[in-house]
Amino acid sequence: MEPAALEECDNTCNGSEPETAALTMPDRGTTDKMAEMFKALGDPTRVRMIYALSQRELCVHDLSSILDMGQSAVSHQLRYLRNLRIVKRRKEGKTVFYSLNDAHVEQIFLQTHEHIRHE
Repeated sequence: MEPAALEECDNTCNGSEPETAALTMPDRGTTDKMAEMFKALGDPTRVRMIYALSQRELCVHDLSSILDMGQSAVSHQLRYLRNLRIVKRRKEGKTVFYSLNDAHVEQIFLQTHEHIRHE
């Protein structure tokens, strides 16, 4: 069995101006936050939760029923998503309603969903 070939630039390659890419690279704090956002979307339960919230504003009880999960588990996931500014909450009396934080979050979700369906 042959060892896997390593991808390398040809000896005649002069590069493709990596300095330009380096100048436009987001700073480390931004890339860390982006990775955290993708990590949040990497959990199927949170994806289902985000999908439900993309349809309409819901309370913990509604989400618990939709997802067939305990309210404390739903609350834990919502706190995680809220800390990342993926969801926001609105209190009405004793009831707290959750929704997606803004159109950016919805677009990320919808674009990802469309990409998967496109395959």
